[in-house]
Amino acid sequence: MKVQFVTTPSGDDMAILPRKDYEELLQRLADFEENEEDVALYDARKAALNPALPPEVSERMLKGDSLLKAIRHWKDMTQMQVEFKTDVAQGYLSDLESGRRKGTDETLRKLAALYDVPSEWLIVTTR
Repeated sequence: MKVQFVTTPSGDDMAILPRKDYEELLQRLADFEENEEDVALYDARKAALNPALPPEVSERMLKGDSLLKAIRHWKDMTQMQVEFKTDVAQGYLSDLESGRRKGTDETLRKLAALYDVPSEWLIVTTR
């Protein structure tokens, strides 16, 4: 980036740069502002998960597991154990965990109760 600095007759310091460099700076600013929006969205969603997710759940999600699957593993349960305790069919649970299906509020509340987590974790984040 080639910048030329000049002082105006009124004493203002000015920077002069090629249009290409100026447009690149504008693009960087726009990218930064988009990142700020992403951070704000992340913060809002994280606040909705109060209390915060346990680190073990977050770690599994970062590795690609869905929230439902990460919580089930955190609770050290198999899909068959969940089916036995909730009457939520194993195949249906598999579909929920993979995102192939969206659960009803009633089903998600059952799972939240079994996992002993706030139902908002499942209802808000799986929609």
